[in-house]
Amino acid sequence: MRLTRYTDYALRTLIYVGLREPKQSSIAEIARAYGISESHLTKVVHQLGRLGLIQTIRGRGGGLRLAKPPKEIVIGAVVRQTEDDLALVECFSSGSCAITAPCRLRRALGEALAAFMAVLDRYTLADLLGGAEGDEIARLLGLSPSTTVPAEVPAPE
Repeated sequence: MRLTRYTDYALRTLIYVGLREPKQSSIAEIARAYGISESHLTKVVHQLGRLGLIQTIRGRGGGLRLAKPPKEIVIGAVVRQTEDDLALVECFSSGSCAITAPCRLRRALGEALAAFMAVLDRYTLADLLGGAEGDEIARLLGLSPSTTVPAEVPAPE
């Protein structure tokens, strides 16, 4: 199973913004921290906003904030919402394979995908932000751990 760069950027954006709460973040800051394209990240942030995961504040003093508390953002749900296609093989979507009906490989891959998603469903953004690992991520992104707040802080109304 391989996730697209788009989903990777979506998850990384949520991590960055979550670590910065209650302060706002900007697309430029996030792009710079991860060394990724601002234009591509803009598309990701737009979708995260449409999904109700990120709140975008326009104008002077604007920026990005989480639209929900981190404990309410389920990683599996984010992956499902940002991946265009979770079909591991062609027969998952079009069924054009000659052996689709009796194929055990299709069943095995289906089980594997379900297990993969079940694991991701057990994690929330709060799980990714907490503990010593969250502090280390903040440090690596150029955010001092003191600028981050516990994952239990609710997002703004």
